[in-house]
Amino acid sequence: MKQKISFFMSMILCFYMLWGSGTSVKAAQTQLTSLTFDADYYYNTYPDLQAAFGHDYDQLYRHYLDSGLAEGRSGSAEFNCLVYRNNYPDLQASFGDDYRAYCVHYETYGKAEGRSAAGDGMGLSAPAEAPVSTPLGSYTTAYSAGSSRATNIALAVSRINGVVVQPGESFSFSTAILPRTSANGYVEAPTIVNKKYVPGIGGGICQVSSTLYAAMLTAGLPATERHPHSLQVAYIPEGMDATISGTALDLRFTNIFAEPLQIQAAADQGTLTISLYRL
Repeated sequence: MKQKISFFMSMILCFYMLWGSGTSVKAAQTQLTSLTFDADYYYNTYPDLQAAFGHDYDQLYRHYLDSGLAEGRSGSAEFNCLVYRNNYPDLQASFGDDYRAYCVHYETYGKAEGRSAAGDGMGLSAPAEAPVSTPLGSYTTAYSAGSSRATNIALAVSRINGVVVQPGESFSFSTAILPRTSANGYVEAPTIVNKKYVPGIGGGICQVSSTLYAAMLTAGLPATERHPHSLQVAYIPEGMDATISGTALDLRFTNIFAEPLQIQAAADQGTLTISLYRL
């Protein structure tokens, strides 16, 4: 374990040394970011960068490291730094906002471990702090902080917190929290299937979707898709729950307001609160 950590930290050190020494894009990309930065992909994906830098790969690479990572831009078809950060709380705890460290981790371990890093991270670059205003709607539920459900709740919360939905844009809860698999960080916990509680990967995430739906109700924001559980759940009144199941059952809404909506979600010591704000 010490050798693994030492090797990983040495990779990060080499990354900074290469960058600081003015190493060319192609050399640095080959050694460190062949998976996390594809200059052609970066150029083709962002028209504003085409206008600013053209096909100057060195400038594109500098922009990616200095700004693109933090802005939520994808460096390649399979890697988005903010998506990778939000997908895995263990990496957040280790690296915080050291965005380049996520690149090195994915290159060195993450891909081989089957971790997911693809997606659009532009909405994730919004500040996590709530705007200074009164929320349109908010709802709080309680859960057992020491349970396996708590792990899944915290993970789902981290993936919707700070998401911004533009006017007329649709939001899919199931898409936002990623497939409920072990590779995506979810663990086994009780789930409801055909009116029975059975073990399942991702048990507990329906409390997050239900709390969001309750916040939507208090905000006057209708759901475009919502399904009740087959059993009454204890954490929320009847009629305010919203179950999620694979790709078949989802919670969706469209932003009907003239301003962007931001989802603020927090789970701490058994208390889950979700609020909706106009920006």
